[in-house]
Amino acid sequence: MTTTRTTRKTTVRPDSPLIPFVIQREGEEAAPDNLRLTPLGGGRYRLRYADEDPRDRDLRGVLWARCGLGPIDDQGRPTGRPQWRMMHPLRQRGCMQMLRCQVCAGPARTPLGWCFLAGPSTVDPSDEPVLTNQPPVCPKHARTAAELCPHLTAEPMVFLACSAPLYGVNGVGYGVRDGNVQVVERPAGPIPYGHPLMPSVLASQMVRRLGVFRLLTLGELFTALEDAS
Repeated sequence: MTTTRTTRKTTVRPDSPLIPFVIQREGEEAAPDNLRLTPLGGGRYRLRYADEDPRDRDLRGVLWARCGLGPIDDQGRPTGRPQWRMMHPLRQRGCMQMLRCQVCAGPARTPLGWCFLAGPSTVDPSDEPVLTNQPPVCPKHARTAAELCPHLTAEPMVFLACSAPLYGVNGVGYGVRDGNVQVVERPAGPIPYGHPLMPSVLASQMVRRLGVFRLLTLGELFTALEDAS
């Protein structure tokens, strides 16, 4: 099978509007899965690609959904019409894993920690654990993210976190049904690393747990950062 890892074209677009780095673009389609299951015993399996390479798994060994990569501009940023309600699995994973800004892909850490944004009814700060699939934002692009992201409002909740360890992934579980490799479980929420289902999961988003944090408005965030500078 041929995978989607091809040499990408570079397109110069000096006047292109700012679109968050993690957003999936038109033409960046899911790759043919060519998935296989290796028996582990006891009715359990390990999911893999027939032509797998190390980039298909994250640092914890979980298999990730493949998705095409479209052309980039002269700044190395993706081009193409944004698919606003979808995050590209590889770019989301990279920003979440390295704690980089979801808008510009630059460093997101501030003197007070990392800024994670959440819209109404998406994250309950009283929950335990408090989880997010949204990569952090740098202070420069916090307002931009709030204005552009369809999951947010102009005044989102701001979690200023000094602790945000990796928690797990959003994904689906595969198994054998009617002699075919197919989805057999669709968990309602994130799957924690170490869960018994994880060897047969195909991940699409990385999730972090917000440990120690302050809940702020954007205005309070900018004031706190200015006071800390």
